[in-house]
Amino acid sequence: MSFKRQLPRTTGTLLAIALLSLTACGGGSSGGGPEPLATRSSSSATATSSSSSVSSTSNLTWIEGSYEPADDYWSLCENPRTGIAPYNDQPYPDMAGSTLEENFFLRSLTNEFYLWYDEVEDRNPAFYSTTEYFQLMKTTQLTPTGTPKDQFHWSAPTDEYLQRTESGVEAGFGAVWAILSPVPPREILVSYVQPNSPAAEAGLSRGAQVLEIDGVDAVYDNSNTGIDTLNAGLFPSGLNETHRFTVRDLDATDERTVELNSTEITIAPTPTVKTLSTATGDVGYLLFNTHIATAETALINAIEQLRSAGVSDLVLDLRYNGGGYLDIANQLAYMIAGSNAANKTFNSTEFNDKHPNIDPFTGEPLAPMEFHSTTQGFSEIGGQALPALNLDRVYVLTSADTCSASEAIINGLIGIDVEVVQIGAATCGKPYGAYVVDNCGTSYFSTQFKSVNAKGFGEYSDGFFPGNSNSTNPAELPGCWVPDDYGHSLGDSNEARLAAALHYRNTGSCPASSSNKTLSERQKAGATATENAVIQQPPGLGDMLLRHKGSTL
Repeated sequence: MSFKRQLPRTTGTLLAIALLSLTACGGGSSGGGPEPLATRSSSSATATSSSSSVSSTSNLTWIEGSYEPADDYWSLCENPRTGIAPYNDQPYPDMAGSTLEENFFLRSLTNEFYLWYDEVEDRNPAFYSTTEYFQLMKTTQLTPTGTPKDQFHWSAPTDEYLQRTESGVEAGFGAVWAILSPVPPREILVSYVQPNSPAAEAGLSRGAQVLEIDGVDAVYDNSNTGIDTLNAGLFPSGLNETHRFTVRDLDATDERTVELNSTEITIAPTPTVKTLSTATGDVGYLLFNTHIATAETALINAIEQLRSAGVSDLVLDLRYNGGGYLDIANQLAYMIAGSNAANKTFNSTEFNDKHPNIDPFTGEPLAPMEFHSTTQGFSEIGGQALPALNLDRVYVLTSADTCSASEAIINGLIGIDVEVVQIGAATCGKPYGAYVVDNCGTSYFSTQFKSVNAKGFGEYSDGFFPGNSNSTNPAELPGCWVPDDYGHSLGDSNEARLAAALHYRNTGSCPASSSNKTLSERQKAGATATENAVIQQPPGLGDMLLRHKGSTL
């Protein structure tokens, strides 16, 4: 939570970017990824056919380097909505405006609040559609390892974004796909399945391979029409779409065909919570997949279950958790550390140099945020005491899809000297977050702040990675490199990453089949396909998000 995989044609088609078209591109989810297939023939960074009509509807004049406050253009819309209550403290209902005014809003928003505003080229808003213009309102600079500094720029229809992040509901089949090989011969597997979903009812489970979709060979077909069909089947654009899948279940020799009908899926933030008995005590296992509002209740129930079971250690599985609300991360970190976190700093936020002391969205002085020991009103009544495990160590399972708010859990805990043992692969590297800003029915995520822990550390733009336990690099944690294991269910003690965590807990060392190479060594050797698999993470489920509290721009 983060958002690192650019924009698809719709918010429900995020993994379209992982299915490459007729040429090969980088397949790792830790990178920016190829452009979505839907945009392969569209223009970019050039004037659109609508630009002349846009500029003719307004007398706004672009003067390079001169900016009016974003508030001057807020809610001036090309297609104003009626009867819609403003969200995120938007001060006005939609009013008649133009695409040009929407672009001027984005331009001023970027100049005022974007973390790297001075690295954004000031372009004439009259020459672009709003979608194109927003995509240009970001830095093009790279990290020290050559990764784009901003991989997290996204927008989404506000109603869909709210439905996911607040209500925990999205349209789909309930199957979360892993793209292990994005070019022919492709390998598309089921990563996990939401409970009580069409995919679950069809008997799909982790490790099943997709062989054909609606008559198109999912392994070898590389035609434009074939790729469009694959994308349409994997990522339905709405409700009541039916698609036919030919799959081979894990350990099966025969293929089978299932029909999946898209419906409203209730996202389960913590689908697996269990206690594992070992010779040296009971160990809790918690699969945590997203920091949405309903996760507050789910996490409280999970931690209370493990606390009541008397677990002596915890394995926290964040391998598919792209992030979300930072307050949820804060709460979980407290519930893990308990008394070890009482009255201590979880994180501090640092905005751009225009806002060194005041949060520009709340108007409040910037101050360290303590660990939350009580509920925050997401899905529970605020102010209730949180249960806690009072641990001084936690084992965290990670991948390149562990991002943003999930990384903030790790950083917050190491900031107060709770030991984090990392098992898996390097995380995505997103110490950044934002207040989502809504305008004219679209929610915009534009990086606004950097998060640091109690020790002032927040430079993990290339991710946390398991390596040398005695390293002086705070981003290098004790632990083991272990590829993802699609041959076992999540929470199975024989699943490679969980087994490695249990082995490390028992012996203090990695299994012989894994490694603890440094990040540079691992990058030089090359990561495995399972470490680089791209997992579906719609906008708003892959970020570090703050909530508005009575603020205006």
